[in-house]
Amino acid sequence: MPQTLAISQAITTIAQLRQKFQLVPASDPQFFTEWCGDLPELTAEEKAYLNGVHHRFLRHREAGDLAEGAANMLLVSPLLERAGFYDDPFFMTCEPTVEIVLEDGEESLRGRIDTLVFKQSIAHSPLWVLVTESKRTMAYSMAIPQAMAYMMAHPNPDRPLYGMVTSGDEFKFIKIVKQDPPQYDFSDTFSLLFFRENRLHDILCVLKKLRHAVLTNSTSECDPR
Repeated sequence: MPQTLAISQAITTIAQLRQKFQLVPASDPQFFTEWCGDLPELTAEEKAYLNGVHHRFLRHREAGDLAEGAANMLLVSPLLERAGFYDDPFFMTCEPTVEIVLEDGEESLRGRIDTLVFKQSIAHSPLWVLVTESKRTMAYSMAIPQAMAYMMAHPNPDRPLYGMVTSGDEFKFIKIVKQDPPQYDFSDTFSLLFFRENRLHDILCVLKKLRHAVLTNSTSECDPR
């Protein structure tokens, strides 16, 4: 029987992640252009809505650090709703359990994804979202390799996987392609605290682009040509 470890304890650095899964950083600058190239335009109504979300977030944040649930309610849920990830053909679930048996068969990793958006079935989920608390016991930098470990549990290696990690204060997007060897890349970090402009506008544009990429990829897989 393999030894079962919690992902949050076994994977806390990129080095550990790369060692366990043989992940390598992508060298092609075109590997992950979904977060920065040809992004959709937001409507005036969407911008006004996000300005309200940002104002509400700053009001709560100025009172102190936000717990995971607060960041989810104030930021993640409105973003996913506006990006269309709560509507057909997508579904969402909270805290599904994932388990990965490593290739040596001697170790198993288990954990729970905070929010998972999936299309048709969890086995074909195209987007993984991890929301972390903004506190010392779960640093934002530790959440990134943890989210990537969850993504490596995806059973379908034939399509790109996308993730979003946030501490509430900061957001980062991830792309993994499970080829041989699996490759990954990151977006820039979007901070809600240290920029004059509302970076929620950029984050929603990226989410909309990822939704389009997922749907386009699914359609092309069904195209017999």
